[in-house]
Amino acid sequence: MSMTAAQTPLLESDFYRFQEQLTDQERDSLGRLREYLERDVAPIADQYWARAEFPKQVIAPLAELGMYGPGIPLVRQFENSAVYRGWAALELGRIDAGVSTFIGVQSGLAMNSIAVAGSDEQQREWLPRMASGEIVGAFGLTEPLSGSDSARGLRTTARREGDTWVLNGSKRWIGNATFADVTVIWAKDESDNQVKGFLVTSDTPGFTATKIEDKIALRSVQNADITLEDVRVPEARRLQHADSFRSTATVLRLTRTEVAWQAVGISIGAYEAALRYAQERVQFGKPIASHQLIQDLLVKSLMNITASIALCTQASALQDQGVGGDEHSAMAKAFATTKMRETVGWCREVQGGNGIVLEKGVARFFADAEAIYSYEGTREVNTLIVGRAVTGQGAFV
Repeated sequence: MSMTAAQTPLLESDFYRFQEQLTDQERDSLGRLREYLERDVAPIADQYWARAEFPKQVIAPLAELGMYGPGIPLVRQFENSAVYRGWAALELGRIDAGVSTFIGVQSGLAMNSIAVAGSDEQQREWLPRMASGEIVGAFGLTEPLSGSDSARGLRTTARREGDTWVLNGSKRWIGNATFADVTVIWAKDESDNQVKGFLVTSDTPGFTATKIEDKIALRSVQNADITLEDVRVPEARRLQHADSFRSTATVLRLTRTEVAWQAVGISIGAYEAALRYAQERVQFGKPIASHQLIQDLLVKSLMNITASIALCTQASALQDQGVGGDEHSAMAKAFATTKMRETVGWCREVQGGNGIVLEKGVARFFADAEAIYSYEGTREVNTLIVGRAVTGQGAFV
């Protein structure tokens, strides 16, 4: 039986009871999400991570729970806030950063690209099928030689020939791409040097996605190298309202705050595992949770979590009010991921040598944190976005 809002307990790590600010419907939705994740995802997360495989059986249930496109009016199950969507990212990150990242790509990047820059016809064609999980999407921006400088350094090109576009180039670190049905490819138009978006299906001749092997973080996420060799895309599959990098930046702004929330979830997952371990592990004749130095590590971790929730809550609230800027999402992402990296380190320390094995519950979060720390903008670049806002001076070049 699913939990109602009244039955959904607050996370013990929600020390200042922030989740009480949500509506009953939002809390009920999160309760059902938490119930599913703890029952069906938590028991398998380590084994899929170890095998570097993605548990595709979660795709349909997460669609039923409304996790794809909850911020898009055309497909959302109910009207909700950006704060609620942040909490959903937190709940997902708390159990499995890999599944959370899959949703971040499917919903936050691929679907939002169509919602932000697609025509009405394109939205009606693609978004409902993506919201149902029938179609899996990917987001092709990062390249082998272009990451933080994507606004200027994009090398993938698009050339128009009548009603067809010809794409050439390569992409790297593209999540979901090995099994996605459609990938949003961002490329520079050779005629005006502006970035445009294209919906490229995986069966298009000249499109190849190759899995990146031997990762030490987010192992269950199917990141790929993509090559585009004279890939022909009809004008009807060009995102009709994407005429510059501004559209891409809008999508990234919408998802960056949710990545910050995801980072808090990863911190909480590690903290909960460390706390359980400290209460059960006996040394010198008593549980290590009774030792001062262990309590210091746990409390410092909880303080990081609490401060990050506060910052993310306000960043999402500004988005709800329509006044959230790039600088607000950038600060949330930089702060939360920095504190996450610190927190998972302390939680591994609580477990001593046992902290490096999956079965004790911290190691996967400890490793995955390294990827979250860098994707959706490194700490340094996000800091410069905030710096530009407070000084009026850009320091990117």
